[in-house]
Amino acid sequence: MAEKKATTKKAAEVKETAAKKTTTTKKAAAVKVNKAAVAVNAENIGFKAGDVYQALAAAEKALTVKEIAKAAKISEEETLLGLGWLFKEGKLLSAEDNKVVLA
Repeated sequence: MAEKKATTKKAAEVKETAAKKTTTTKKAAAVKVNKAAVAVNAENIGFKAGDVYQALAAAEKALTVKEIAKAAKISEEETLLGLGWLFKEGKLLSAEDNKVVLA
């Protein structure tokens, strides 16, 4: 009878340890997501808009969001923020096939 209690107790400890590992993993994943977050403020978005503008000016043709991000060496999220800024200022036009070109 003492053996069964020890086995049950050991099984409970294993489950508890597994639960702690799962919780730790979830917390670590959440931290990684926060590190990838883009700082959303007027200064940062303005700089990203400048990066997008320079990439489009250098290309001298319509580009997709992915192509702009690669040329400007910024993330796609930052590219979208910069594009929004430039569209609002009237400096961009939509082209066919989801491409953007300078106005």
